[in-house]
This record gives sequence, structure tokens and C-alpha cells, in this order.
Amino acid sequence: MATAMVLDEPRRLRRTDYVLPDVGDDDGILRIEACGLCGTDHEQYTGHIRAGYAFIPGHEIVGTIEAIGPTAAARWGVSVGERVAVEVFMSCRVCEECVAGRYRRCVRHGTRHMFGFVDVDLAPALWGGYATHLYLHPDSLLLPVPASLDPAMSTLFNPLGAGIRWGVTVPDLQPGAKVAVLGPGVRGLSVAAAAKEAGAEFVMMTGVEPNDAERLALAPEFGVDVTVDVSTENAQRRFRDETGELADVVVDVTAKAPSALGDAVRLARHGGTIVLAGTRGSADTPGFEPDHLVYKELTILGSLGVDAPAYEAALEILASGRYPFADLPRRTAGFGALEELVVTMAGEAGPPPVHGVFVPDS
Repeated sequence: MATAMVLDEPRRLRRTDYVLPDVGDDDGILRIEACGLCGTDHEQYTGHIRAGYAFIPGHEIVGTIEAIGPTAAARWGVSVGERVAVEVFMSCRVCEECVAGRYRRCVRHGTRHMFGFVDVDLAPALWGGYATHLYLHPDSLLLPVPASLDPAMSTLFNPLGAGIRWGVTVPDLQPGAKVAVLGPGVRGLSVAAAAKEAGAEFVMMTGVEPNDAERLALAPEFGVDVTVDVSTENAQRRFRDETGELADVVVDVTAKAPSALGDAVRLARHGGTIVLAGTRGSADTPGFEPDHLVYKELTILGSLGVDAPAYEAALEILASGRYPFADLPRRTAGFGALEELVVTMAGEAGPPPVHGVFVPDS
């Protein structure tokens, strides 16, 4: 049997047992060891992101192979007992988008079958990380986890992979670039570390105190040169004072911060690039003046999800210890305390931890 937490409706997580499916030639079963929590998790829980069906949340999944078919084992290059990270998206491997490496747009799966957001009525129901087990569909994508990484820390493959893609790959970050990162959560810290790894000369990070005070204090350890509390200081002026110019690249990873888009436009230099990776949660964008896109000839890029090259690079950085991801303030919870942790991550019960992790056995 498997145990899972099902989100039936906003603010209602129900503990449920499921019969584990039989494993065929081309699929498998993962015993989940840890599942990281991010903004999507608490936005699903509060109803900010609605599915219209019951599902098992959780998409930053790490675990060990419990059962696997021979064809699947050969394709994934793994065997029973090995620790792997599971990518959020699936890939049919044959459609035009998948062949081009854009499997986020897979014709067969796309955003319909993202782990942590699949209808439990789709057999065998075990499609999310808030569980003891995960079903490994033949189109799943797995990444070997270095032996030096423990399960909870390994879940950072997802936010750090996002940081690499959003901060480096998507904007084609060049050595010597000057970068502004809006939002000091774990993904913002990951963007900063990724930018410095890629040779960025200067990185500024913004946040809003007091809730972001702990995160802004951690930022210098992840490559940030200057932090700014935008509730008391003008970020554009500070960036110019520090560098003599504005940002080559601005990466916005804020959540439910409608005014951040205006901040991004003001911070970007003429001809600069803005990467939008956080969701506004609103059609309103106070402080955003579209004319400046024209005057500055800005490039704005939206970015959804991560891909294998970024995840692989993230696992290498985590294993290297070059940045203190292992020392991030981390809170773990088992089934009994999971809902409280999600509420805390939503900021409804005091400042949220920098890194929240569900551990089934804790």
C-alpha cells in the first residue's frame, strides 16, 4: 500500500491509502524519500492555483527505485535501490517539441501531466510527491543523484535548476554581466548563485523586510554583492550608484508581487533583458509603464519550468559544495505536520522557512 495526501479542494488535504500498481516491463515505482515545497505548493493549497479536480501535490521529488521493469531500467539507466530525482514534466520523446528538447510542450503530456498536479482519478493516482510512493510512467524523466547528497538537500535540484535556466540559459547571460534578481526566496538565491557561476560581475537582490530579512542576510553567501529592501530604498538608484549603469539582465522570481514588473523595467538598461519566472497572481501591474519597453528597447522573456541540462548542472553544483545550500534554514515535516508546513510556507503562520521539505518517514 501507499499513503498520500490528496488536495480535494483548497485548504483540505486528506490522508488516503492506495494500492500500489503492478510494475510492468516499461514502468516503475519510486519510494519517496523527500519532496521540496515551493510557491506553487502553497498557491495550490490556498486555491490561488486551482485544478478543478483532486490531486496529490508535490513536484520536487527525490527517492529510491523500489521496483522497475527491465525495459524501463535500461532506458533510465537505473536499478532497484538507486536514488534519483524526478523531473516535473514527462516526455513522449518522439513529438517535434520533445525531439527539440522542449518537452515542457510535449504533445502527449505538456502541462496536463506535470507531477504534483495530476487528477487522482487517472490510474494509478500516485502522481505527486506528498506520498510514500510515486508511479514512474514510461515517459517519466529521471536524474541520478550523487551519493554525497542526502534526500532533503537533493530536492534543491529543482529550484537550483530553475535558477540556472532562468538566470543563465534563457537570457543567454554573458561573463561580466550585471544582474538584478527580484525576490530572495530559494529560487532567487539559486539565480544569484547560477549567475555568479556563469561569470556575472555584479548581482543585486531585492526583497521586502521584515519577512525577507533572513533571506537577504543569506544572499551574500550565494554570490549577491548588494541587497536592497525595496520598502525603504530605491533599487534603481542603488544599482546605478553601485555600478554606474543599470542591469544587463533582470530576473523576476517574485510571487504575487504585481509591482515587481515595474521595478524590473526600471532596473533594466537600454537594450537589456528581463526574465519573468514568477507569477503576478493579478492582472494589475502598478508602476509598470509599457512605453518604457519601447524607449529602452527591452527584451522580456517568460520562462516556465526547467530542463535536464539545468537539473544536471544543479546536482553538480550541490554536490560540489561551492555554495552553502546544505546550510539553508530548513524545516522538514512528515504526514502529521505537512499541512501546517504548507500554511507556514504561504506566510500565514509567521515568516516561512527558506527551504521546506516533506519527508514521509519523519
